[in-house]
Amino acid sequence: MGKRYLQAASVYLPIRVLAGIIMGIIHDFRLASVHAHINLLGWVSMAHFGLIYHFYPQAANSKLAKTQFRFHNIGVPVMLGGIAVQVITGSNAALPVAIIGSIVVVAGVILYTNNLFKHIGKDSQTMIRIISFPPKKENIATFK
Repeated sequence: MGKRYLQAASVYLPIRVLAGIIMGIIHDFRLASVHAHINLLGWVSMAHFGLIYHFYPQAANSKLAKTQFRFHNIGVPVMLGGIAVQVITGSNAALPVAIIGSIVVVAGVILYTNNLFKHIGKDSQTMIRIISFPPKKENIATFK
């Protein structure tokens, strides 16, 4: 699951970079909110999910993780599309689409949070080893 999230995140990265460059070149920043959501929900959040699931395979291999992956990868583009249509047309006709996409994303984030609390217990020391600085001598051997 970690690999799938990192691959999905890597798709959003060039999209957000290209969107930002185009907005800057044409001096039209109406889609700045879409750009920000592509960055945070597409690139940053998915990369975060991917790294966490890489380091915690017991959480990654759960049904919650698979459902959350579907929710996030359906909800984000639906929400972004709804917001983009609203901004471009100036109409609220796409507001229900943006709301539905947003609710699906929130549901996925709740599943993610639940998954972490369910599968990452007190015996999980991987992240503690990674973030402890300066590295403790007994933890250096874990980075082979």
